[in-house]
Amino acid sequence: LHLREDRRHIQERDVELIAAVLNTRMNLEMAVTEEMIALAERLKPADVCLVPEKREELTTEGGLDEMAGRDAVAGACERLGAAGCQVSLFIDPEPAQIQAAFEAGAPVIELHTGAYAEATGASRRLEYERLAAAAEFASELGLVVNAGHGLHYHNVEAIAAIPGVHELNIGHAIIARALFVGLKEAVGEMKRLMVAGQESGLIAQIESFDHDHDHDHDHDHDHG
Repeated sequence: LHLREDRRHIQERDVELIAAVLNTRMNLEMAVTEEMIALAERLKPADVCLVPEKREELTTEGGLDEMAGRDAVAGACERLGAAGCQVSLFIDPEPAQIQAAFEAGAPVIELHTGAYAEATGASRRLEYERLAAAAEFASELGLVVNAGHGLHYHNVEAIAAIPGVHELNIGHAIIARALFVGLKEAVGEMKRLMVAGQESGLIAQIESFDHDHDHDHDHDHDHG
C-alpha cells in the first residue's frame, strides 16, 4: 500500500480498514515525513518502505536519495524499528546509496528496477549488471535485498535469477493480468516465473563455482 502525502491513490481510512482484516504482512510505502511516521507508529504494519515523492509524478519515479536526507531517514528507521516495523529503503542500485542505507540503520533495501524495466538492447544489459552488482554489495553488508518497480511477466524472471534477491514487489502487472484470468491464476503465473528465475540463477551460481574450482585446481596442479 502506498499512502501518498497528497492522498491521490488511497486514504488513511483505507489503510486502517485493510490493517483490520489483513491475514498477511502489510507493506506500507510512505514518504519520510512526521505525519507518515506517526501513522506507521500507530498502525504498526509489519513492513514499511520509505520512498521519495514528487507531487507531479503519477507513480514513484526514482529511488530515495539517502545521502541527501540521511539524518531524517536514520531517525525514521530508529522510530519505526522501535514500533516493531521492519524498515526498507527504496533506492537506486548505486553503491553510495546502499552504503548510506546501511549506515542509516535500515535492515532492508528495495532496489529500484525501473531503469532496467524501461531499457532496451545493450542498455538493458547494463542496467541488469548494475542491479546484480548492487544486490551483491548489499548482501555483503548484511542487508536484505528486495526489488521492484516496472516488473511484469516478460522481465521478472531475469531479476528473480539475481543471487541475493529476497523478495520482489509487483502490483500493476498482476492486477492487469487478473482482469483476464483471475487473481489466483495471475499470482500463480508470476510465482512460477519467479521460481524458474531463482532456479536458473542457482544453477548459474553452481556452474560458476564449479568452473572457478576447476580453474583453481588446474592452477595448483601447474604449480605442483
